[in-house]
Amino acid sequence: ETEAVPDRPDMAIARQVLCLSAFLSLPHVRSQPLRYSVAEEGESGSVVGNVAEDAGLAPAQLSARRARLASEDGRQLFRLELGTGRLVLTERLDREELCGQAATCTLPFELVLANPLQFLRVEVAVEDINDHAPVFPKEEVTVKIPETSNPGSRFPLVRARDLDIGSNSIQAYSISPENEYFSVSFGGQSENGQYVELVLQKPLDREEQSEMHFRLVAVDGGSPPRSGTTQIRIIVLDVNDNAPVFTKKVYVGKVLENMPEGSVVLSVVATDLDAGPNGDISYQFSQVSDQNDSPFLIDSASGEIKLTRALDFEAAEKYELSVQASDGGGLSAICNVLVEVVDVNDNAPELVVSSFSSPLPENALPGTVVALFAVRDRDSGANGKISCALEDQLSFSLRPAYKNYYELVTVSALDREETARYILSVTAADAGSPPLTTTQTFTVDISDVNDNAPVFNQTSYTMYVRENNVPTVLVGAVSAADADVGPNAKVTYSLLPAHPTEEPPCSCISVNSENGDVFVLQPLDYEQMKHIEMLVSASDTGSPPLSANVTVHLVVVDENDNAPLVLYPSQDSSPPSSELVPMSAEAGYLVTKVVAVDADSGQNSWLSYHLLRATDPGLFVVGAQSGEVRLRRPVTERDAVKQKFVVLVRDNGQPPLSATASLSAILLHDFSNMHLPHNSLPTVDEGDSLTMYLIISLVFVSLLFLASMAAFVAFKVYKRKELKGGHVLCGAGTLQGGLADAAAAGTLPHPYCYEISLTTGSGNSEFKFLKPILPNLPPQHCTTGGGTDVEQDFTCGPITMEDIAADNPEVLSAEQFNSL
Repeated sequence: ETEAVPDRPDMAIARQVLCLSAFLSLPHVRSQPLRYSVAEEGESGSVVGNVAEDAGLAPAQLSARRARLASEDGRQLFRLELGTGRLVLTERLDREELCGQAATCTLPFELVLANPLQFLRVEVAVEDINDHAPVFPKEEVTVKIPETSNPGSRFPLVRARDLDIGSNSIQAYSISPENEYFSVSFGGQSENGQYVELVLQKPLDREEQSEMHFRLVAVDGGSPPRSGTTQIRIIVLDVNDNAPVFTKKVYVGKVLENMPEGSVVLSVVATDLDAGPNGDISYQFSQVSDQNDSPFLIDSASGEIKLTRALDFEAAEKYELSVQASDGGGLSAICNVLVEVVDVNDNAPELVVSSFSSPLPENALPGTVVALFAVRDRDSGANGKISCALEDQLSFSLRPAYKNYYELVTVSALDREETARYILSVTAADAGSPPLTTTQTFTVDISDVNDNAPVFNQTSYTMYVRENNVPTVLVGAVSAADADVGPNAKVTYSLLPAHPTEEPPCSCISVNSENGDVFVLQPLDYEQMKHIEMLVSASDTGSPPLSANVTVHLVVVDENDNAPLVLYPSQDSSPPSSELVPMSAEAGYLVTKVVAVDADSGQNSWLSYHLLRATDPGLFVVGAQSGEVRLRRPVTERDAVKQKFVVLVRDNGQPPLSATASLSAILLHDFSNMHLPHNSLPTVDEGDSLTMYLIISLVFVSLLFLASMAAFVAFKVYKRKELKGGHVLCGAGTLQGGLADAAAAGTLPHPYCYEISLTTGSGNSEFKFLKPILPNLPPQHCTTGGGTDVEQDFTCGPITMEDIAADNPEVLSAEQFNSL
């Protein structure tokens, strides 16, 4: 049994820092590595050294420069404490597992610093401790020795194996218990390699003692030393004079690592001068720690050494074998076989990524490091030489950093809106024949920054709204898009003054901040505001926010909401002024002109003039476009001296609006008496002719009036009898074309009912229109021509002389009529 060996003082000293105090300052690489040593089997968390102190860095710089450890094989055996700068173990180290039987065991890696990029080479030597005892491949070894062997004869034995190296490896062999027949002899590295032999000290006598048993003990040089034993069984044989002899002491063979299973590596040959069974030779491996794990197999009869499995140059570059040839008499010989593995290009390059940044902001400056990676190839020579290439990218490139490290960096400005993702393929190829390649794909997402302002889909907007609109009416919408994404692309809308010096925008307009809908919040009046110009701003929510403005023209569309306004003759004076018309005036004589305006625009302001009613409708005509009132025919003596007429002024809107102008005209023989009141008749001269004319006129008028009254009374009696089937000329009917239009347009305040009488002897079928009869009486039902009872705001009934005289003073006054 063996015990663990405590650390020696020299091992404790070996754990301390072994780095050079002077080094050169290069852009990326420290000229000399930082060297440390640590004993194997150290506990996880054990301190190896203080990297920050040895590299001349403050612990705070490690965090600020994002210090990290990177190794070529990707193993993380050490950890860097950023707070203290100490290098500690992450797991227990086993030197034999890491480096095998190599004389030195160094673990290299890099300390990578950013801002600026810098590499510090760190090498940690793993020191061997005596943690393995010598082990013999067999628990018992049988040695057959002829009894005729002379003292001093040597018999080879299978040596023990110790995984430790140096002083911790095997230092001595001994026999226990000691006997008088044998001693042990061993040697170190020599031409024949290590050997262990039994040396015969005293002649043997088979008849006296045919077998002997003792232990062979192997002791290493550790402190305390460890040992291993195997049982030696000696069989004394009869005489076999000649032992086998190999043709070579050392056989050397080379084999490609990709040779298939069963391939012959080489053959060993031994001869024996004896005959018969003592000359029959068999071959076997004498120094194989694990027969089942060995990649070699020897043919016991032919001595051919074959492969049991494919070899791997990267796992082991050479193998040392011991072959024992034994004859039938028990004599044997041992030779050494050295098998060298020839490397072939069977390992593709490997890429080990140390850091990778994705997503990358689109405003990253050229030269920004995206990824840091190392390449390695386990092959050797030309098969292990690697070149890296980046496939067809204009925005990125590869830059050698340090030894086998490369940086993937940007070489131009990035634009997420143009390319949101880059798929970069880095290909590593070795120089073997044929070359092997490995491709590493880096997917670099470009993160958005707010570098695009919103853009409207139109350079300006024109919207229309009818005046007198309902509140909060939607008149249109503006739309802007932002090429960014996320919050940088969210657009909000707001109103701004059309010009920077103006007041805030009109409160009657509003824009939806989310979707850009434009609303008119209150009714508009075209006559007060025909056009509104405003700016709509679209802003994103980036930081800082970006915005764009667009001009919106809101055009107010006119509605026919203003009736015509009569400017002349003025309708404010009561009674209206009278126009003087000479009796000698011919047809086409200009009596007066009605002047009217309309506050609306377009066709809503186009005015037309119509004669609505007149004392003698056949006497006057109104120009539809000009509003000029002219005589339709020459004036006659039968025409009333004072003429009243109403002109309807109507616009062209839908529906049309109208206004009326009341006018009067006095027919005179001459204009000598211009100062008469417009309501009085002109006085007659005292001449006989004038008196005669007056008397005749009075008589004629009186007779005409009596006849008219008689006809009227008869008509009224007749109408009362046939009221239901009769016809009354009302305001809703059609009279001279313009009356119905005036009633439809709403320019007449109340419907009218007229009584019509023909003037005696009138050859022109002229009508005289009287005022509404009894307008203040309660309404009655009058029957229209269609036979439907319609309640109208007028009364049909008989008239009295007082009514006629009151409404027609030019015909005859009531007192004159009664006196007459």
